[in-house]
Amino acid sequence: MGFRPRYRTRHAEIPGLLILSGVVVLGGVTVPVSISGPAAAAPAHPWAPAPVNSCGETGFDPLARQPDPANPLPQSNSTIKIPVPVPQLVTVPVPGPLPDNTRVDAVALPADPCAAPCPDVRANPTPAPGVVPGGGSAALPQVEIAPEAEPIPIPVPGGEPPEPQAAPVADPQPAAPAPLAAPVPPRQVAGVELVNQVTGPGSLNRTDTRWSVDGTDLGLMWETKPGQVAVVFGDTFGKGWKAGGAGTEQQDWRSNTLAYSSERDLSKGLVLDGFVQNSRCHAAEILNSRKIKNFETTTIPTSGFAVGDRQYLTYMSVNRWSRIPGMWWTNLGGLAWSDDNGRTWTKSQWARWDNLFGAGRFQVATMVPHGDYVYMFGTPNGRLGVIGLARVPAAQVLNKSAYQYWIDGNWVAAEGANELLATPLVSGTASELSVRYDADSGQWQLVYLDVTRGQLVLRTAAEPQGAWSEPVPLLSTDDYPTAYGGFVHPWSTGTDLYFTVSAWNSYNVYLMHARLT
Repeated sequence: MGFRPRYRTRHAEIPGLLILSGVVVLGGVTVPVSISGPAAAAPAHPWAPAPVNSCGETGFDPLARQPDPANPLPQSNSTIKIPVPVPQLVTVPVPGPLPDNTRVDAVALPADPCAAPCPDVRANPTPAPGVVPGGGSAALPQVEIAPEAEPIPIPVPGGEPPEPQAAPVADPQPAAPAPLAAPVPPRQVAGVELVNQVTGPGSLNRTDTRWSVDGTDLGLMWETKPGQVAVVFGDTFGKGWKAGGAGTEQQDWRSNTLAYSSERDLSKGLVLDGFVQNSRCHAAEILNSRKIKNFETTTIPTSGFAVGDRQYLTYMSVNRWSRIPGMWWTNLGGLAWSDDNGRTWTKSQWARWDNLFGAGRFQVATMVPHGDYVYMFGTPNGRLGVIGLARVPAAQVLNKSAYQYWIDGNWVAAEGANELLATPLVSGTASELSVRYDADSGQWQLVYLDVTRGQLVLRTAAEPQGAWSEPVPLLSTDDYPTAYGGFVHPWSTGTDLYFTVSAWNSYNVYLMHARLT
């Protein structure tokens, strides 16, 4: 199909076709480079003006569009940036500071939806043009040397030890058969449309002026209680952030944030009622991170679910982002819980999967309760891993010894290296999974980004272990060239699939609607 996948990287947005050629050789040393400039292929969609919300604020358009014929872009030069690492010793107190659980109740939103609720904190922004795709004529590339600090963490005693958590009692589960179920007919996609821009300037929710959420990504969701959905975002940036990717520490960086939504009519968009806040009109970081490259750069939630009144988050502790697009290294994948509906969270000291030698199979996990069990679908760090499957009794989510891994058609106890032996669930690679059980159709739905295809795809199955249908494309990176994610709204149905996607160039979240047959 000629898809040209693009990949999320903290350094640049690089077409997939350049992955193997994005290096230069200096004195026999191979150095990765980041390339910025005109897109490799002409956008497929005609030019259209940037969208404007009901308050007259300009938003972003994630579609790949041709340049405005009335205002052609000026000639642009490509730039090859050669990052030169500069070693820098950094002392890191261990265990480090305790999380800041300061929380405040939300301020009531003004009756006028276009008014800023906290004008002393964030006034209404000046409308600005949305992201415009690259265009113009390419000249010879310029080469630029870009020194970059490369921290070398030196752990030292310090910080405040967290309150110790009692170790769970070992409870290995007996082996049980788990054969493949008969395959189900694949769903057909009748159409996919953009519903609304969820976050950032010009969005329906005006998250920049209301909660200091200017740029963010992910938007993974679960039902916390009847009538309420939690929406969790990844690295979030506030005042001073500009479109063009993730921000910097100086732009009010929070590793993650959490909002709530209660609007059931998703055709109106993903409407946010409010965020967990640590000060007026300011979304709080809910899972702390050290924010030290090569130690713990950030902490990214990967899924959420509820068992009774307790909320859970799976997360990955990111050691560093790779210079290879679409890759990163994690320290571990873990679980955290909340007993106050998501306002504050505690990381489990026991339910964690360390990434020994980079071989961890459940570093980016998605967990789904169903019946007496919670099922865990996982991939290694990065976007090129295979999917593994595990399950645990719902009452023992935080007891790692009670997990069973799906190996060769059986549920096998968590002993030895069984975690590493989990049988791949489907052929091919997958990243950033979203899984749900659809009660309407009695089928499981699996959505993920397949970077080798350049597609966000959907698979269906009668049982969590499969057999899974062949992948059905939901959207293409030809149309949405910087898209990633793909997290399904829990109030979707067997015929109406609503899901969030992120776009790297605008670094914000969008709600999509796929009509299924």
